[in-house]
Amino acid sequence: MKANIKKNLLKIFAVVGVGAVLVSSLWAKTSKARSLAQIKKSGTIKIAVFSDKKPFGYVDENGEYQGYDVYFANRIAKDLGVKVKFVPVEAAARVEVLTTGKVDLVLANFTVTKERAEKVDFALPYMKVALGIVSPKKALITDPAQLNGKTLIVAKGTTAETYFSKNYPQIKLLKFDQYSEAYNALLDGRGDGLSTDNTEVLAWAIENPSFAVGAGADSIGSLDAIAPAVQKGNKELLDWLNSEIVKLGKENFFHADYEATLRSVYGKDSDADSLVVEGGNL
Repeated sequence: MKANIKKNLLKIFAVVGVGAVLVSSLWAKTSKARSLAQIKKSGTIKIAVFSDKKPFGYVDENGEYQGYDVYFANRIAKDLGVKVKFVPVEAAARVEVLTTGKVDLVLANFTVTKERAEKVDFALPYMKVALGIVSPKKALITDPAQLNGKTLIVAKGTTAETYFSKNYPQIKLLKFDQYSEAYNALLDGRGDGLSTDNTEVLAWAIENPSFAVGAGADSIGSLDAIAPAVQKGNKELLDWLNSEIVKLGKENFFHADYEATLRSVYGKDSDADSLVVEGGNL
């Protein structure tokens, strides 16, 4: 008798526990975004950026956030009249941090895709990018087809993962949550190359001279837009961001951002126009 009661209680607790998880999950998925008034009243805007994707979003030796996206984020906060709270994010979690309301805005090299646009709202673009492959100079990759039957390192939740899964099924993908883990794997020889945005692999190769981005591996796939993202339906913040990007374009803000954060990386002869988008006009 006691055994049956105990068994029934365990079943009840199990059902209640599952229900609680489901309710919690539903709540997380529908956590409402903060309005502009709420952001201003709080005195802080929460912006998701990368902490390990130099030179776009990273933490320096002093523990400070730096990079092209961070420069933009600081200006957004300034023009809103608030402080910025940076929230580190992994590539695969960029949608989740918006849908759960953990951040107000994502500025983490977020490439606009049809699938992502079904889950978040993208503002006007501020960068343009394609994919690239960085590999050891002694076994330089100049064409993605060279990787058939070999291993390519990618970060989870990125356009590189999607592109190579769809177009090169014979390439083995070694996937990591963090970019730092992915680059360490390349340095350790666990893959024949690494793919992410061409802007980033070119910068990384400059800092790691035994690696290079081969001609033919420097602009793969389509030219895509990178844009800020807000929670789906947060029209108020989206409209403000679009107006801000148009306004900043009139002062050539993103070229100034390039000069402050990227020129030293890509070199004095690099072409800012190959990356920068002003006023949201691709």
